[in-house]
Amino acid sequence: MNDLEQVIFRYGLLNASQHKGKANPKAVIGSIMANEADLRSQAKEINQLSSGVIEKVNGLSIDEQKDQLSKLGIDSEDINDSKNSKRKQKKSKGLDDLKGNTNNIIMRFAPNPSGPLHIGHARAAVPNGEYVKRYNGKLILRIEDTDPKRVYPPAYDMIQEDLEWLGVKFDEVYYQSDRFEIYYEYAKELIAIGAAYMCNCSGEEFKKLKDEKKACPCRNLDIEENLKRWNEFPSYSEGEAVLRIKTDITHKNPAIRDWVAMRIVEDEHPRIGKKYRIYPMMNFSVAIDDHLMGMTHVLRGKDHLANSEKQKYLYNHLNWNIPEFIHYGRLKMEDIPLSTSKALKSIEDGEITGWDDPRLGTLRAIGRRGILAKTIYDLMIEIGVKMSDSAISWKKIYGLNRNYLEKIANRYFFCENPELIKINNLPFDDENLTIERPLHPDYLDRGNRQLILSDEVYLAKADIQNGLSRLMDGVNINITNIANNSNNNSNSNSNNNNNNNNNIVVDYDSDSFEIAREKKMKIIQWVPAINPIKTQIIMPDNSVINGLSETSINSLKIGDIVQFERVGFAKLDEIKNETFIFYFAHK
Repeated sequence: MNDLEQVIFRYGLLNASQHKGKANPKAVIGSIMANEADLRSQAKEINQLSSGVIEKVNGLSIDEQKDQLSKLGIDSEDINDSKNSKRKQKKSKGLDDLKGNTNNIIMRFAPNPSGPLHIGHARAAVPNGEYVKRYNGKLILRIEDTDPKRVYPPAYDMIQEDLEWLGVKFDEVYYQSDRFEIYYEYAKELIAIGAAYMCNCSGEEFKKLKDEKKACPCRNLDIEENLKRWNEFPSYSEGEAVLRIKTDITHKNPAIRDWVAMRIVEDEHPRIGKKYRIYPMMNFSVAIDDHLMGMTHVLRGKDHLANSEKQKYLYNHLNWNIPEFIHYGRLKMEDIPLSTSKALKSIEDGEITGWDDPRLGTLRAIGRRGILAKTIYDLMIEIGVKMSDSAISWKKIYGLNRNYLEKIANRYFFCENPELIKINNLPFDDENLTIERPLHPDYLDRGNRQLILSDEVYLAKADIQNGLSRLMDGVNINITNIANNSNNNSNSNSNNNNNNNNNIVVDYDSDSFEIAREKKMKIIQWVPAINPIKTQIIMPDNSVINGLSETSINSLKIGDIVQFERVGFAKLDEIKNETFIFYFAHK
C-alpha cells in the first residue's frame, strides 16, 4: 500500500474496531477529512481508494484487525473517529512507543541553518531526543545546508546553543555541505544502474509531459550518454539541466514522478564558497545520509508524506532497508510568530532588536523572558507524535510555565509609575518600622527580606485611589482629595524622588489585617522610600514599564526569575546605569 492507502487503512481499522469489525466507508472518509486537513485536497483520490482498502479491512477477522492495530501502534484513543460520535473519546498524551526494532536505534534532528531554532523546531527536536534517551540510542544533529540562499552563517552555532538550552543532547554532528562528493558518487551509481538520468528539458516542457503521464525524451537515453552528460554537468548553466530519479511516470501524485535529485546553483555558499556548482535536492541528500548514518527511525511532519514516498524509490533502487517513517500532525502556533525569513528582515530593517527580541517565538527569545526550557520540553512530550494536528498558544505555555515558576521565583514589591506619598499620623514610637516578609511564602527556609516602613513610601500611580487601602503586610491607610491628581501629574517623572503631590492626602487608619478584611480594603504593594531600586520591565510587545523596586532585589543575579507581587513573573536581564532591567514572562 502507498502512504495514502495506509492512512485509509489506519482509519478503517479504527472505525472497524468500534463497530464490531465492520468499517463504514463514509465514516472513514469523514474521519480523514475531519482530522487530516492537508489531505482534503486529495478527497477525490481518497474516495476512489477507500472502497478497496475498506474491503480489505472488513475482510479481516476481529482478531486480525486487533493484530494490525497493534502493529501500527494505534490505540482507539489516538484519533477521534467521528465528530458525531456519541461517545466522547479522550486523546492520549505523551510519546507512544516506537514501531519496529528498537535495539540500537539511531535518529536525527536535521534543521536548515536559516536562523536560530524557534518553538516549532522543538516539535521535532524534543521527541527525537526523548526517544533516544528512552531506548539508549544515538541522536545525530545534521545541518542541512544544501541551499546557499537559505544559509544564515551564525545559525551554525546558534542551533547547537539552542539545543543545549532545550536539553536535547546529540552524539554526532554532520554538515551536508561537507558531503557533496558522497552525493556525487551515488548520483553516478544511480545513473550506472539505470535508476537516474540527466534531463535537459525545460521546466515547462517537463511539467507538461509529466502532467500527461508521459516520459520526457531524456528518460530513454542510454547509460553511456547519461554518464557523458553527467561529466559535462559542471559546465552547464543554472536551469539548463538536472539529474532526475526514475520513479513511476504514471504515479497518481505528479510530484512523485521522476523527481529532481541534482541541479546547478550559481550562488556562493557561505560555508564552502564556490567550490561546487552541482547541488543535491533535499530528498536526494536526506535519503542518502539517512541510510549512510544508519537511521532506524525517521520522525517528520505529515507534510513530508510525499517526500517519504519519493525517498523510498531511492532506497529501492539501491536495495537499501527503509527506516521506520513516523509522521506527526501539524503544530498550529496561535499568536506566535515563527517565520525566520520575516524575522531576519525585521532585524536587518531595525524593526526588532535581534533574535532574542521578546516579540519573536525563537527559543532564545522565550528563554530570555523566563520561559523555562523544561516547559517547552514537557509541552512537546505532552503533544506527542500523533497524526492529528495540535495547537499551542502563549496561554498554554504560560500555564505550564507558571507551575514551575511558582516554586522557584522569590517574591518582591514593584511599583509602576511610582508616586511618593506621605502618610500622616503613623503611630510608631520611632520614625521607621522594619517589616520582615518571606522571600517565598511556601519555602520559608529561603529566608526573609526586610521592608522599611516610614511616613514616606512609593505607591503605583494606578493604586492611588480615594478610599481605604492596605499596604501589604504593613498598615491600613485612607487616601483622599485626588480628584485632580491625574491632570496635575501628567508630566511627572515616574522614577523621581520629589515630595508627595499636594493633591494627595494619605492618613494612617489602622494596623489590623482583620480590619482591612472587614472593610474590604484593596491590598496594594508598596516600595520603601529608603534606597529604592530603579527598575524597567520589558514587556512581550517590547514596550517598557518604568518603576521602582524594593532594595532587596540588590541580591539578585543576572538570569534570576522573580515574581513581582500583583504584577507577574520577570527575569533579570541586565543591570545598567544602576537600573535593574527585567524581561516580563507572564502573570
